[in-house]
Amino acid sequence: MSEKKRFKSVVVAGITFQAGSAAVDSATIISALVYQLSGSSVLVGAVTAILRFGWLFPQLIVGFLAQKSGSSMRYYVFGAFGRACMMALMAALLLLGADIPRWLLTTLIMLLWVAYAFISGIVAVPYNDIVARAVPSHLRSRLMATRFFGGGVLALIVIAIADRLSANLDFPTSFGVIIAMAAALMFASSAVFTSMGEPETKSKAPAKPGFFQYLREGVLVFKHNRLFRLFVYAQWCGGAVLMAMPFYVVQASEAGFDLARVALLLGAQTFGALASNLLWGWWGDSLGKVSLLKAIAIGRVFPPLAVIAVSLLGSGGWVYFVIFFASGALANGLTIAVIGFLMEISPDDQRPAYSGYFNAITAPAFLLPLLAGVLATWFGLITVFALSALAAVGQALILRRVSREMAS
Repeated sequence: MSEKKRFKSVVVAGITFQAGSAAVDSATIISALVYQLSGSSVLVGAVTAILRFGWLFPQLIVGFLAQKSGSSMRYYVFGAFGRACMMALMAALLLLGADIPRWLLTTLIMLLWVAYAFISGIVAVPYNDIVARAVPSHLRSRLMATRFFGGGVLALIVIAIADRLSANLDFPTSFGVIIAMAAALMFASSAVFTSMGEPETKSKAPAKPGFFQYLREGVLVFKHNRLFRLFVYAQWCGGAVLMAMPFYVVQASEAGFDLARVALLLGAQTFGALASNLLWGWWGDSLGKVSLLKAIAIGRVFPPLAVIAVSLLGSGGWVYFVIFFASGALANGLTIAVIGFLMEISPDDQRPAYSGYFNAITAPAFLLPLLAGVLATWFGLITVFALSALAAVGQALILRRVSREMAS
């Protein structure tokens, strides 16, 4: 398959997955679902913590296996189709579970969410490796921006349908239909991506160390590669910023927003991502991934501070549309920048290993939303948002050091 056709396949697969993942967004749809089922701040915090940790932790093992075998597509197939199956099962449970006791339904939903998160984590390493081999560096930010733009447009259609369903169907059936749409789009995405096949590697086949040697090499990379280490520190701070994400929808509810219309907040978030795509794509390819990372880190201070200000001033729930718009734009830029920068600092013949090292080392930081649920219970949501803002400042300062390291 030609480079142009591979580019198109990656974009189409990304667009359909982006729309599907929007329908099971952890900060809006799933948080609202769990909050209405349980009323628990701890479980709401667990939603994002489980997703982030489950996404990152398996990559250490998958990175080793992909590096050793020299092939990534087989792992992508298992992870991509597996996560779609988990969403299909969750949709079926919600569609058929109106008479199931709430505590049991909540437990089953959380178990399927754990399975979805960890199976999804299998996808990241092979996806990064295959895309890096299929698409040259100078086109990657534009590829990601195109993917997010097209996915955002399709997601808006999904969101419009989701809002109508939420308004016209009883809970939890409405969420079951929304998640069924997500599963269908994820199956379509998986089929398109796998149909293009795996590009040949242009580098010499790497050595195939045992697992413990692989781990030792990861420790050495962290110890001796200063740029890699600083990037890990920045990502730890990024994980702390995300501790507040599932609680934006809870705070909006307390400000008077009706969670039956949660799809509207997701729409604002998606509009933010959509409106910013061209900017982030141009910025990452023209000014560099580090420059984009720094700008995003500074911007991430705004949403938590805005929530604090809204809470103190007693403004209406409509302000949260602006906050979710900004959050969507910043999250989109962060994804483009992090994936692009990690690809650039990873040697061609060790990219699966570096992805595995990076994501496994940073995984514990993404458990912080679970801690945030406890903090919210004992000290209130404002404490969580204040800590999130401080973490964003810390990330920006570390990325300044990364920029100086790149320049030296």
